[in-house]
Amino acid sequence: MSANETSDVQPVVPQGVQAIDIVNVSSGAFGVQGSGDTSGFGGLVDMRVMPGPSTPPYGNGFDELAEELQLCLAARGVADQSPVEKVVVDRGEITFYVKREHLVPFALTLRDEPGLRFEFCSGVNGVHYLEDAGRELHAVYHFLSITHNRRIRVEVTAPDADPHIPSIVGVYPTCDWHERETWDFFGIIFDGHPALTRIEMPDDWVGHPQRKDYPLGGIEVEFKGATIPAPDRRRAYN
Repeated sequence: MSANETSDVQPVVPQGVQAIDIVNVSSGAFGVQGSGDTSGFGGLVDMRVMPGPSTPPYGNGFDELAEELQLCLAARGVADQSPVEKVVVDRGEITFYVKREHLVPFALTLRDEPGLRFEFCSGVNGVHYLEDAGRELHAVYHFLSITHNRRIRVEVTAPDADPHIPSIVGVYPTCDWHERETWDFFGIIFDGHPALTRIEMPDDWVGHPQRKDYPLGGIEVEFKGATIPAPDRRRAYN
């Protein structure tokens, strides 16, 4: 099969994977088409899948944590609004996917409830999944309970068309510079942040350079008599 042909091979969907977890299906080596590849890699089919929701028992002590969190949210009246989209246990770590409108009360619950006591948030970073339609931007938070020696991850999503997520600086002041950096690089707007300004790029910089749709740009470089094209004019693999 040449790289110009479309593969008839269908990807095998792992058991338990839902349609919402499949963000893209690509074919060919690195997604390249029309390169004249004769290696046979043009027949490759790659399915990019987000980890699906896990079901109890989670193991590794996560069940006690999840039950305590559910009880604390219920006591605060937050659980009735279904703040958690899904719980994922993957590679020995637990992640709570939280709806953005419930992030602040969720963070307050993590910090203040004696059975949880996540005193420290080590920060937030961004991820841009260009093909995750309606959920392209992800903000990922890491929390530590010094009291109970536990770590959890909280993930919040927002669409490219509405890149707003509430700031939790009022709950965890350590997130101040991290939210600024995530906005600077990914364009996630943290509503309520006291001073959401650039922290790495110059103040007049246009765009957010860690987004997947950010142009590479660049200049040609002359090296020992040869000219290397700028990155945005080299052969593309995406």
